[in-house]
Amino acid sequence: MRKEYDFSKAKRAKDVPHLAELQAAAKGKTRITIMLDNDLLATFRTRAEAEGIGYQTLINRTLREAATSGPVDEATLRRVLREELKGR
Repeated sequence: MRKEYDFSKAKRAKDVPHLAELQAAAKGKTRITIMLDNDLLATFRTRAEAEGIGYQTLINRTLREAATSGPVDEATLRRVLREELKGR
């Protein structure tokens, strides 16, 4: 960055009305930085491309499903295990 830039009088986006409106229109999303394994990210990108959506949308959807699904009950676990073992 050049030394002649002076940001001492810069304002945060939330203090600039039109930028605050844009942030509010982001529908409750927050930008974060997260480290993911390369192979996992590649998997999400491939699946997202096949579905015709963005990979971040797919990651968000997958996280939402995991966060809102309840724990697996015993009956469901037994059913799934029976189905899997039957196929062997």
